[in-house]
Order: sequence, then C-alpha cells, then structure tokens
Amino acid sequence: MPVRPVVVLPDPRLKQRSAPVGTVDAEALALACDLVDTMRSRPACVGLAAPQIGVARRAFVVNVTGHRKAQSCHGELVLFDPEVLMAEAAILAREGCLSVPDLTGDVARASRVVVRGLTPSGEVRVVEADAFEARALLHEIDHVDGLLFLDRVESHHAVFRRKVYR
Repeated sequence: MPVRPVVVLPDPRLKQRSAPVGTVDAEALALACDLVDTMRSRPACVGLAAPQIGVARRAFVVNVTGHRKAQSCHGELVLFDPEVLMAEAAILAREGCLSVPDLTGDVARASRVVVRGLTPSGEVRVVEADAFEARALLHEIDHVDGLLFLDRVESHHAVFRRKVYR
C-alpha cells in the first residue's frame, strides 16, 4: 500500500469528527495498511490517525516499541472505532504531532487507560496501557474526534516551537 501525504494544520479535515468504520472490509484493511506504511515511513513516529492522511474514519495505528518513555507496549496496534473505557491519573507532558510540525505543547493526559476497538481481523480488542503508550492512544483518539493537542493545552504559554536537531 502507498505511503500517504500527511495533512497539516490549518487543513479543516483535522478538526472534523470522523465517521465509524463499522465493518472491517477491504476498504478498512487498505486504510490500515496505508496508516501503517505512512507511520513507518516517518522517523520516530509512534502513531497516526486516519484524518491525518485525509480519511474521515475512526481508525489509527500506534506503536511505541523501543520508545524510552514507554512502559506498556502492545507493539504495532491498529484499531478501528476506538473508545476509551477508562482513563485516570492525568500527567502533564510535552507532545508533538506530524500534523502540527512546527509546535509542541504541554498536555495533561491520563497515564492509565483502557481502550476498546476492532482489530483488522474484525475482533474486539481491549487494551490496557500506561505511561507513554496511554498518551499515544489518547492522542490518536483525539484525532478521530477532530481534536489536536493544541486543543488540550492550558494556555498559549504551554505551546513551544519544535526544536530542530541536525
């Protein structure tokens, strides 16, 4: 499947709530492949949601394998129609996003979550995650709800120019 271009702010598609996938069919599987391929093509990317590639469907991929802040790690995880069943113990931490390439921000997010969604095989999967993986899951769920991390910062004082390392 192809690597897709990433939609960036101020594209209005990033602010729209996505429609459910419903049934995992050939179209959903192709979307999952595009998400995985596009995420893998971006160095240090740990997640990507369908709206970020211009598709208004509730689907994302997350993979925090090898990330220094990860505790729980479910490997490469594709979920359709995700929902948060439990979220607790909010922690403030810096986030960035491929769709907001020049900025980062301090966002309070739950450090423990339980999320449910459909896998590419059509089975219901319940994922319990903590620390960085919990943050990544919630970040991607925000994308399918039409939210960016910028919508979660307390004030403009919590938004920063992204550091560029050469």
